[in-house]
Amino acid sequence: MSDFLDASVPLSQYTQAFGDTLYMVCVALFIGSVIGIPVGVLLAITRKDGLRENRIVYVVLNTVVNIVRSVPFIILMVAIMPFTRLVVHTSIGTNAAIVPLVVYVIPYIGRLIESAILEVDSGIYEAAESLGAGTIETIRYFILPEAKGSMVLALTTATIGLIGATAMAGTIGGGGIGDLAISYGYQQFDTVVILVTVVILIAIVQLVQSFGNWYARKSRHEKKG
Repeated sequence: MSDFLDASVPLSQYTQAFGDTLYMVCVALFIGSVIGIPVGVLLAITRKDGLRENRIVYVVLNTVVNIVRSVPFIILMVAIMPFTRLVVHTSIGTNAAIVPLVVYVIPYIGRLIESAILEVDSGIYEAAESLGAGTIETIRYFILPEAKGSMVLALTTATIGLIGATAMAGTIGGGGIGDLAISYGYQQFDTVVILVTVVILIAIVQLVQSFGNWYARKSRHEKKG
């Protein structure tokens, strides 16, 4: 296999590209989750008939989320380049790619988490109210544990979306597998590189989805137990 890869691109470059992609996805997912999950919770509880209905907060958050989500990632990367340079002092490379990836994934996660919370049975809210739980206690001890399985699947979907976005980041020198596919596969007409990078991306997505499905099932079984 290594001889096959060495015919076009050294195996070490595939390894480096894989590492760069993993780095971008993990960092962007962590930062995006830290911000996106609270956004999703706020969207769910401030909407009409929500736990803490607040029209102003919901309208503002909902509008921002819809605007950012409506911009294709390839355009978003270019549009926020000045902001990217301000944050990491460059617009090229893996660190630079993380900035638009985070901006892209925050509203994505927020909307998915909102959907996951809206699936929670209304009886959970009634149980929390009957026990005298406040808003924070209701969210922490009742809503989030009940929605855990759906939230795991939501973050799995967000991770897969990030993997696809990192591939697109290669078009502006973002590094990773996408950059390898663009630099060698597309620009140098190397079909071997294209095929190998596609196989790598498919393998990563399958692993992530399988793990997410398993952990979601595990979370739901624990809840029933």
